[in-house]
Amino acid sequence: MNETAMEHALEIQLLDNLRPELTAFCYRMLGSIDDADDAVQETFIRVWQNWSSFRQESSYKTWVYRIASNLCLDKLRQAKRRTRPVDFTDPAAAIIAPSETLPDSSWIWPAPAISENPEDILIRKDTLQLCFITLLQTLPARQRAVLLLKDVFEWSAKQIGETLGMSPAAVNSALQRARETMDRVKRSSEEYSLMDVQPDQELLSRYVEAFERFDIHALVDLFHEEGFMSMPPFPMWIRGKDDLFKFFSLTRWHCEGSKFLPTRVNEGYPAFAQYMPSSDKTCLVPWGIHVIIMKDKKIFHIQNFINTKLFSRFGLPDQLDR
Repeated sequence: MNETAMEHALEIQLLDNLRPELTAFCYRMLGSIDDADDAVQETFIRVWQNWSSFRQESSYKTWVYRIASNLCLDKLRQAKRRTRPVDFTDPAAAIIAPSETLPDSSWIWPAPAISENPEDILIRKDTLQLCFITLLQTLPARQRAVLLLKDVFEWSAKQIGETLGMSPAAVNSALQRARETMDRVKRSSEEYSLMDVQPDQELLSRYVEAFERFDIHALVDLFHEEGFMSMPPFPMWIRGKDDLFKFFSLTRWHCEGSKFLPTRVNEGYPAFAQYMPSSDKTCLVPWGIHVIIMKDKKIFHIQNFINTKLFSRFGLPDQLDR
Protein backbone atom coordinates (compact mmCIF):
# COMPACT_ATOMS: atom_id res chain seq x y z
CA MET A 1 0.00 0.00 0.00
CA ASN A 2 1.53 3.35 -1.03
CA GLU A 3 1.65 6.36 1.28
CA THR A 4 -1.40 8.07 -0.26
CA ALA A 5 -3.51 4.92 0.08
CA MET A 6 -2.39 4.49 3.70
CA GLU A 7 -3.32 8.10 4.47
CA HIS A 8 -6.74 7.60 2.87
CA ALA A 9 -7.36 4.41 4.87
CA LEU A 10 -6.34 6.20 8.09
CA GLU A 11 -8.62 9.11 7.24
CA ILE A 12 -11.61 6.80 6.72
CA GLN A 13 -10.93 4.95 9.99
CA LEU A 14 -10.60 8.18 11.97
CA LEU A 15 -13.86 9.51 10.55
CA ASP A 16 -15.74 6.26 11.18
CA ASN A 17 -14.57 6.30 14.79
CA LEU A 18 -15.85 9.87 15.19
CA ARG A 19 -19.19 9.38 13.41
CA PRO A 20 -21.39 8.37 16.44
CA GLU A 21 -20.31 11.19 18.76
CA LEU A 22 -20.27 13.71 15.91
CA THR A 23 -23.83 12.69 14.98
CA ALA A 24 -24.89 13.04 18.62
CA PHE A 25 -23.32 16.52 18.77
CA CYS A 26 -25.07 17.63 15.55
CA TYR A 27 -28.41 16.17 16.68
CA ARG A 28 -28.22 18.08 19.96
CA MET A 29 -27.37 21.23 18.01
CA LEU A 30 -30.03 20.87 15.30
CA GLY A 31 -32.93 18.93 16.90
CA SER A 32 -33.37 16.68 13.84
CA ILE A 33 -31.60 13.40 13.11
CA ASP A 34 -31.99 14.01 9.34
CA ASP A 35 -30.31 17.41 9.63
CA ALA A 36 -27.63 15.87 11.87
CA ASP A 37 -26.88 13.14 9.33
CA ASP A 38 -26.69 15.74 6.56
CA ALA A 39 -24.27 17.84 8.62
CA VAL A 40 -22.05 14.84 9.39
CA GLN A 41 -22.02 13.76 5.73
CA GLU A 42 -21.11 17.29 4.62
CA THR A 43 -18.40 17.39 7.31
CA PHE A 44 -16.86 14.19 5.96
CA ILE A 45 -16.94 15.54 2.39
CA ARG A 46 -15.13 18.69 3.50
CA VAL A 47 -12.60 16.69 5.50
CA TRP A 48 -11.82 14.53 2.45
CA GLN A 49 -11.57 17.59 0.24
CA ASN A 50 -9.22 19.39 2.63
CA TRP A 51 -7.24 16.49 4.12
CA SER A 52 -4.03 17.59 2.39
CA SER A 53 -4.34 21.06 3.93
CA PHE A 54 -4.61 19.78 7.52
CA ARG A 55 -1.35 20.95 9.10
CA GLN A 56 -1.87 19.69 12.67
CA GLU A 57 -1.87 23.17 14.25
CA SER A 58 -4.65 21.59 16.37
CA SER A 59 -5.72 18.00 16.93
CA TYR A 60 -7.45 16.09 14.15
CA LYS A 61 -10.60 15.81 16.29
CA THR A 62 -10.69 19.57 16.93
CA TRP A 63 -10.29 20.21 13.20
CA VAL A 64 -13.19 17.90 12.30
CA TYR A 65 -15.41 19.43 15.01
CA ARG A 66 -14.54 22.91 13.73
CA ILE A 67 -15.93 21.93 10.33
CA ALA A 68 -19.04 20.29 11.85
CA SER A 69 -19.68 23.20 14.22
CA ASN A 70 -19.44 25.74 11.43
CA LEU A 71 -21.87 23.71 9.32
CA CYS A 72 -24.35 23.55 12.22
CA LEU A 73 -24.00 27.27 12.90
CA ASP A 74 -24.60 28.02 9.21
CA LYS A 75 -27.73 25.81 9.19
CA LEU A 76 -29.06 27.49 12.33
CA ARG A 77 -28.55 31.00 10.90
CA GLN A 78 -30.93 30.10 8.08
CA ALA A 79 -33.54 28.26 10.16
CA LYS A 80 -36.23 29.09 12.69
CA ARG A 81 -35.89 27.52 16.11
CA ARG A 82 -37.32 24.02 16.32
CA THR A 83 -39.83 23.44 19.08
CA ARG A 84 -42.75 21.21 20.13
CA PRO A 85 -46.48 21.91 19.88
CA VAL A 86 -46.78 22.31 23.67
CA ASP A 87 -44.14 25.06 23.59
CA PHE A 88 -45.60 26.71 20.47
CA THR A 89 -49.32 27.23 21.13
CA ASP A 90 -51.90 27.03 23.89
CA PRO A 91 -53.90 23.80 24.22
CA ALA A 92 -56.82 23.42 21.84
CA ALA A 93 -59.85 25.46 22.87
CA ALA A 94 -62.18 23.48 20.60
CA ILE A 95 -61.75 19.77 19.97
CA ILE A 96 -61.87 19.18 16.23
CA ALA A 97 -60.02 16.87 13.86
CA PRO A 98 -56.60 18.48 13.35
CA SER A 99 -55.91 19.66 9.80
CA GLU A 100 -53.32 22.46 9.93
CA THR A 101 -49.72 21.25 9.89
CA LEU A 102 -46.39 23.04 9.97
CA PRO A 103 -43.28 21.95 8.02
CA ASP A 104 -41.10 19.19 9.47
CA SER A 105 -38.41 21.84 9.98
CA SER A 106 -40.59 23.44 12.69
CA TRP A 107 -40.37 20.53 15.12
CA ILE A 108 -38.03 18.57 17.35
CA TRP A 109 -38.00 14.92 16.19
CA PRO A 110 -36.85 11.77 18.00
CA ALA A 111 -33.72 9.92 16.96
CA PRO A 112 -32.97 6.20 16.66
CA ALA A 113 -29.90 4.70 18.36
CA ILE A 114 -26.89 6.72 17.27
CA SER A 115 -24.29 4.27 18.55
CA GLU A 116 -24.11 0.69 19.77
CA ASN A 117 -20.89 1.45 21.65
CA PRO A 118 -21.54 1.60 25.43
CA GLU A 119 -18.87 4.31 25.79
CA ASP A 120 -20.69 6.58 23.30
CA ILE A 121 -24.05 5.94 24.96
CA LEU A 122 -22.64 6.90 28.35
CA ILE A 123 -21.70 10.41 27.13
CA ARG A 124 -24.41 12.21 29.08
CA LYS A 125 -27.26 10.01 27.84
CA ASP A 126 -29.74 12.28 29.65
CA THR A 127 -28.76 15.14 27.33
CA LEU A 128 -30.19 13.17 24.38
CA GLN A 129 -33.68 13.03 25.87
CA LEU A 130 -36.33 14.92 23.90
CA CYS A 131 -37.03 17.38 26.69
CA PHE A 132 -33.36 18.35 26.96
CA ILE A 133 -33.00 18.65 23.17
CA THR A 134 -35.97 21.03 23.24
CA LEU A 135 -34.50 23.17 26.02
CA LEU A 136 -31.19 23.39 24.16
CA GLN A 137 -32.94 25.05 21.22
CA THR A 138 -33.68 28.08 23.42
CA LEU A 139 -29.96 28.96 23.42
CA PRO A 140 -28.31 31.08 20.74
CA ALA A 141 -26.47 28.72 18.41
CA ARG A 142 -22.91 29.56 19.48
CA GLN A 143 -23.80 29.35 23.19
CA ARG A 144 -25.43 25.99 22.45
CA ALA A 145 -22.21 24.71 20.88
CA VAL A 146 -20.10 25.97 23.80
CA LEU A 147 -22.38 24.39 26.39
CA LEU A 148 -22.41 21.03 24.58
CA LEU A 149 -18.66 20.88 24.08
CA LYS A 150 -17.98 21.85 27.71
CA ASP A 151 -20.74 20.24 29.78
CA VAL A 152 -21.55 17.20 27.63
CA PHE A 153 -18.27 16.34 25.91
CA GLU A 154 -16.06 17.85 28.66
CA TRP A 155 -13.70 19.78 26.42
CA SER A 156 -11.39 22.46 27.77
CA ALA A 157 -12.03 26.15 27.10
CA LYS A 158 -8.87 26.14 24.95
CA GLN A 159 -10.15 23.27 22.76
CA ILE A 160 -13.56 24.90 22.43
CA GLY A 161 -11.97 28.22 21.50
CA GLU A 162 -9.87 26.54 18.79
CA THR A 163 -12.97 24.79 17.45
CA LEU A 164 -15.28 27.81 17.40
CA GLY A 165 -12.74 30.55 16.69
CA MET A 166 -13.16 32.18 20.12
CA SER A 167 -10.80 33.27 22.85
CA PRO A 168 -10.89 31.26 26.11
CA ALA A 169 -12.37 34.34 27.82
CA ALA A 170 -15.16 34.52 25.22
CA VAL A 171 -15.79 30.79 25.65
CA ASN A 172 -16.16 31.17 29.42
CA SER A 173 -18.46 34.18 29.02
CA ALA A 174 -20.68 32.31 26.54
CA LEU A 175 -20.69 29.27 28.81
CA GLN A 176 -21.83 31.32 31.80
CA ARG A 177 -24.69 32.88 29.83
CA ALA A 178 -25.72 29.50 28.41
CA ARG A 179 -25.76 27.85 31.85
CA GLU A 180 -27.83 30.71 33.29
CA THR A 181 -30.41 30.36 30.49
CA MET A 182 -30.52 26.57 30.81
CA ASP A 183 -30.95 26.76 34.58
CA ARG A 184 -33.86 29.14 34.10
CA VAL A 185 -35.65 27.06 31.44
CA LYS A 186 -35.06 23.85 33.39
CA ARG A 187 -36.76 25.36 36.46
CA SER A 188 -39.79 26.35 34.37
CA SER A 189 -40.11 22.96 32.64
CA GLU A 190 -42.08 20.35 34.55
CA GLU A 191 -41.07 17.73 31.99
CA TYR A 192 -37.40 18.34 32.79
CA SER A 193 -38.10 17.46 36.42
CA LEU A 194 -39.62 14.16 35.19
CA MET A 195 -36.63 13.15 33.07
CA ASP A 196 -35.29 10.83 35.78
CA VAL A 197 -38.63 9.03 36.25
CA GLN A 198 -38.13 5.44 35.15
CA PRO A 199 -40.77 4.30 32.62
CA ASP A 200 -43.43 2.15 34.33
CA GLN A 201 -43.59 -1.01 32.21
CA GLU A 202 -47.02 -1.93 33.55
CA LEU A 203 -48.42 1.47 32.57
CA LEU A 204 -46.88 1.15 29.11
CA SER A 205 -48.48 -2.28 28.68
CA ARG A 206 -51.87 -0.95 29.79
CA TYR A 207 -51.59 1.91 27.30
CA VAL A 208 -50.86 -0.48 24.41
CA GLU A 209 -53.72 -2.78 25.43
CA ALA A 210 -56.24 0.07 25.80
CA PHE A 211 -55.20 1.70 22.52
CA GLU A 212 -55.26 -1.51 20.50
CA ARG A 213 -58.77 -2.24 21.85
CA PHE A 214 -59.47 1.47 21.44
CA ASP A 215 -61.21 1.48 24.80
CA ILE A 216 -61.51 5.24 25.24
CA HIS A 217 -62.58 5.10 28.90
CA ALA A 218 -59.57 2.90 29.73
CA LEU A 219 -57.26 5.13 27.70
CA VAL A 220 -58.32 8.36 29.36
CA ASP A 221 -58.16 6.74 32.80
CA LEU A 222 -54.42 6.22 32.28
CA PHE A 223 -53.78 9.98 32.06
CA HIS A 224 -52.72 12.22 34.92
CA GLU A 225 -55.25 14.93 35.80
CA GLU A 226 -52.86 17.42 34.15
CA GLY A 227 -52.07 15.04 31.27
CA PHE A 228 -51.90 16.05 27.63
CA MET A 229 -51.12 14.81 24.12
CA SER A 230 -49.32 16.41 21.20
CA MET A 231 -48.97 15.28 17.57
CA PRO A 232 -46.35 17.07 15.49
CA PRO A 233 -46.55 18.16 12.66
CA PHE A 234 -49.98 19.34 13.93
CA PRO A 235 -49.53 22.39 16.18
CA MET A 236 -52.81 21.47 17.92
CA TRP A 237 -52.47 19.68 21.27
CA ILE A 238 -55.00 18.51 23.86
CA ARG A 239 -54.92 18.85 27.64
CA GLY A 240 -57.22 17.41 30.30
CA LYS A 241 -59.25 14.22 30.51
CA ASP A 242 -62.49 15.70 29.17
CA ASP A 243 -60.86 17.04 26.02
CA LEU A 244 -58.80 13.87 25.58
CA PHE A 245 -62.02 11.83 25.74
CA LYS A 246 -63.62 14.06 23.08
CA PHE A 247 -60.54 13.81 20.88
CA PHE A 248 -60.24 10.01 21.08
CA SER A 249 -63.96 9.74 20.33
CA LEU A 250 -63.58 12.05 17.32
CA THR A 251 -60.63 10.10 15.88
CA ARG A 252 -61.93 6.58 16.61
CA TRP A 253 -62.58 5.96 12.89
CA HIS A 254 -58.93 6.70 12.14
CA CYS A 255 -57.17 4.80 14.93
CA GLU A 256 -59.44 1.84 15.64
CA GLY A 257 -57.75 -1.40 14.59
CA SER A 258 -54.22 -0.03 15.11
CA LYS A 259 -51.36 -2.17 16.36
CA PHE A 260 -48.15 -1.17 18.15
CA LEU A 261 -44.58 -2.35 17.80
CA PRO A 262 -42.15 -1.51 20.62
CA THR A 263 -39.13 0.60 19.74
CA ARG A 264 -36.71 2.95 21.49
CA VAL A 265 -35.87 6.60 20.93
CA ASN A 266 -33.02 8.88 21.93
CA GLU A 267 -30.60 6.27 23.24
CA GLY A 268 -32.94 3.87 24.94
CA TYR A 269 -36.20 5.56 25.95
CA PRO A 270 -39.13 3.15 25.32
CA ALA A 271 -41.63 4.13 22.62
CA PHE A 272 -44.27 2.52 20.40
CA ALA A 273 -44.68 2.63 16.64
CA GLN A 274 -48.36 2.83 15.68
CA TYR A 275 -49.58 1.07 12.54
CA MET A 276 -53.11 1.92 11.38
CA PRO A 277 -55.38 0.14 8.90
CA SER A 278 -54.57 0.94 5.27
CA SER A 279 -57.17 2.69 3.14
CA ASP A 280 -58.14 -0.64 1.52
CA LYS A 281 -58.08 -2.41 4.95
CA THR A 282 -55.73 -5.12 3.64
CA CYS A 283 -52.79 -4.37 5.96
CA LEU A 284 -51.51 -1.98 8.61
CA VAL A 285 -49.32 0.98 7.60
CA PRO A 286 -47.06 3.37 9.57
CA TRP A 287 -48.68 6.34 11.29
CA GLY A 288 -46.87 7.69 14.38
CA ILE A 289 -44.29 6.98 17.07
CA HIS A 290 -45.65 7.41 20.62
CA VAL A 291 -43.27 8.58 23.35
CA ILE A 292 -44.84 8.59 26.82
CA ILE A 293 -43.75 10.81 29.73
CA MET A 294 -45.03 9.74 33.16
CA LYS A 295 -45.87 11.42 36.44
CA ASP A 296 -47.12 9.71 39.60
CA LYS A 297 -47.61 6.41 37.70
CA LYS A 298 -49.93 8.10 35.21
CA ILE A 299 -49.42 9.45 31.67
CA PHE A 300 -48.33 13.08 31.81
CA HIS A 301 -47.55 13.68 28.12
CA ILE A 302 -47.92 11.53 25.03
CA GLN A 303 -45.86 12.81 22.14
CA ASN A 304 -47.19 11.11 19.02
CA PHE A 305 -44.67 11.95 16.30
CA ILE A 306 -46.68 11.59 13.10
CA ASN A 307 -43.92 11.24 10.56
CA THR A 308 -43.87 8.02 8.55
CA LYS A 309 -40.32 8.73 7.33
CA LEU A 310 -39.14 7.96 10.86
CA PHE A 311 -40.17 4.32 10.55
CA SER A 312 -37.43 3.34 8.12
CA ARG A 313 -34.91 5.36 10.15
CA PHE A 314 -35.84 3.29 13.20
CA GLY A 315 -35.53 0.04 11.25
CA LEU A 316 -39.29 -0.59 11.49
CA PRO A 317 -41.24 -2.54 8.83
CA ASP A 318 -43.11 -0.63 6.14
CA GLN A 319 -46.32 -2.55 6.85
CA LEU A 320 -47.86 -5.21 9.13
CA ASP A 321 -50.33 -7.96 8.40
CA ARG A 322 -53.78 -7.41 9.87
